[in-house]
Amino acid sequence: MKNQLLIGGTWRDGSGDRIPVLDPSSSEEIAQVANGSPADAVAAVDAAAVAQKSWAAMAPRARSEVLRNCWQTLIDHADELAELITREHGKPLVDAKGEITYAAEFFRWNAEEAVRIHGSLSTAPSGANKIIVHHPPVGVVVMVTPWNFPAAMITRKVAPALAAGNAVVIKPAAETPLTALRVGELLEEAGVPAGVVNMVPTSDPGAWFDAAVDHRATRMVSFTGSTAVGKMLLRRCADRVLKSCMELGGNAPFIVFDDADLDAAVEGAMTAKMRHSAETCTAANRFYAEAGIADAFTERLAAAMAEVKVGNGFDDGVTCGPMINAKAIDSIDSLVKGAVGGGATAAIGGAPVDGPGFFYQPTVLANVDPNSPITGEEIFGPVAPVIPFTDTDLMIEQANDTEMGLAAYLYTADIGRGLSVSERLESGMVGLNRGAMSDPAAPFGGMKQSGLGREGASEGIYEFCETQYIATTW
Repeated sequence: MKNQLLIGGTWRDGSGDRIPVLDPSSSEEIAQVANGSPADAVAAVDAAAVAQKSWAAMAPRARSEVLRNCWQTLIDHADELAELITREHGKPLVDAKGEITYAAEFFRWNAEEAVRIHGSLSTAPSGANKIIVHHPPVGVVVMVTPWNFPAAMITRKVAPALAAGNAVVIKPAAETPLTALRVGELLEEAGVPAGVVNMVPTSDPGAWFDAAVDHRATRMVSFTGSTAVGKMLLRRCADRVLKSCMELGGNAPFIVFDDADLDAAVEGAMTAKMRHSAETCTAANRFYAEAGIADAFTERLAAAMAEVKVGNGFDDGVTCGPMINAKAIDSIDSLVKGAVGGGATAAIGGAPVDGPGFFYQPTVLANVDPNSPITGEEIFGPVAPVIPFTDTDLMIEQANDTEMGLAAYLYTADIGRGLSVSERLESGMVGLNRGAMSDPAAPFGGMKQSGLGREGASEGIYEFCETQYIATTW
């Protein structure tokens, strides 16, 4: 497989030192990839600007067929890509295979959306002219993607961008560049023209981003990552008034009412918390259990956590792999210790795993203070703090008492109450009696500081379009 930069259809070496890629299960180096410089970012935008014009001029059906080929090509290489994800990210192989299926589906969905970018024709109220509205592509889109979904966070952006007629320059995460580079290679094999997709990893993201967004041809930025970094990128985008789509941090509440099916609620909690080793922005972060069932829910959740096998993602039966690095372990452990110091008790777990690699014990914390720091920060690890509640209105206030608003979950047998509470939650997505919600056919995104714009669904492709109005008389 390639370990260079992909710029204008050519694989080339970067500048200076290469980027080491570590296996988080062992902390050992498994590969090195080329290190892109600001000059490489500029070259990639140059190439994208040239390629975008002819790509946008293609008939929508022709672009659609290329995207359909991309879907099939990724599916044909699913096992290979899943193994790459597990090698460099560490997530269990079964989760990695699920990611590839999800990642590929964005190409199939957007292959269908490419031929359905609608405009409108109407008569001005005065009768003086016709109003024609259509949606041309934005142009060159700079994309910055995270390490937790090395394939899916790329395809969720690239597929609609290409469907709309744009070209892209991608900075994949330095922790997980191998999957990204292989995806770029496969998209070329599927028929994406040279220069339409460019991949430039770097160990100096700040200088890389400045060079890319200051390029005159860059017209949009799409970013997935932390809210703190997103704010910095938005400030830089403001300098050139660039269109921006931001999918940022989460702090998802998981609410269990006393009439809920506890078995279903625990199963949903394990899905919402532990998928992909608990390193997801939609992961359940705070568990609110009504007082009458709080102890029973905590006990059952702890029993389910006890069944989790932690280890190398390639090993049989492993359902929780390593965290991405040592810094992640320190952050998780600090939050757990703070909660315990504030009066919570560990029903299970509560410490890092001894040995090589970056592992943390699956943890359930009982009787967590609703004001504990662990309820205000994104844990990004296998820790479930449980907060009993008696007052539904107060609980909803606490659930909404965060600048984040990406995902939320709730379980109740009363569908009317479920819908009513869902509508009161300040969250872009709600799982009602479900522990998973992501779907390429649904609009993914958050409220408040969890982001701007939506990815997926019919809304997703229009994020990569402009709106042009033409006044004419005939």
